Amino acid sequence: MHLPNNVNSGFLELFSRLLIPLNIKDDLSPTLNITLAGLIVFSQALLFNRIINNLNVLGKSSFIPALFYIICSSVFSPFLLLSPPLICNYFILFIIHKILQAYKESVSISSLFDLGLVVAIGTIFYFPFVLFLVLLWASLIILKPFNWREWIGALIGYLTIVFFLGVYYFWNGHLLDFYEIWKPLSNKFPFYIKINVMDYIVLLPIVIVMILGFLQIRQNFFRSYILIRKFLQLVFFVFVIAALSFYLKSDFRINHFLLCVIPVSTLLSYYFITAKKKWAYESFFLIIVGFIIYFQFF
Repeated sequence: MHLPNNVNSGFLELFSRLLIPLNIKDDLSPTLNITLAGLIVFSQALLFNRIINNLNVLGKSSFIPALFYIICSSVFSPFLLLSPPLICNYFILFIIHKILQAYKESVSISSLFDLGLVVAIGTIFYFPFVLFLVLLWASLIILKPFNWREWIGALIGYLTIVFFLGVYYFWNGHLLDFYEIWKPLSNKFPFYIKINVMDYIVLLPIVIVMILGFLQIRQNFFRSYILIRKFLQLVFFVFVIAALSFYLKSDFRINHFLLCVIPVSTLLSYYFITAKKKWAYESFFLIIVGFIIYFQFF
């Protein structure tokens, strides 16, 4: 309804990292940008819904996970735009799916190597994604007995892409620029962050439902199947890594927290499936949607 004149979605950094002189913000109109973002969110919601239903995380098949994935991807106006964090959610969904497949394998060195490649590609799209290498090692602690080859396999997969990228920079005479890519890793974590609370008041009902969902999971955690418990632990680590990796981006943007959509959607879905009082969960749903619409348009 109120499109900006132009949109800078943050892809300029991707193309400069690949030494491609292309500025996508001049090539995509705001309407096309938002339309593509909407289609991507819709496809990711269906993929996320399929993973949740295949694992039977909620106890029954439902489209509620897809619903809340779309809602959580629409909380802030910058979430509605095509951006690198939005693309990286495909990588997170693939990582979760692949890790849970590797759980059934006695030795999963090749799977961890593939996941290392995926994290490296995600890093090229969006640098803070580099911390998801930690997620691969955390998943090994959660899902499998210790095997040093699997740990090294994930690292070698990551370094394979880094090596080829370094060779590409060397051939083009930009080796010093290659070193600049990794400088944010030396950033100090900001222990004091100045924020305007009113900018984030839209999150209030979501946070309340997340707390209720966490309490529901706590009650049912040890009654669930082992694979479901491990999945819930895995998405918890996704949330922690996604939330803390913001400091690796020099120009902070709120759309970074699109990386948190998968764990938050899981928690909300769990509450709305397991809640008993209809008036309570329907009221919470209307309040969440109402807050989003109000703060988007007024």
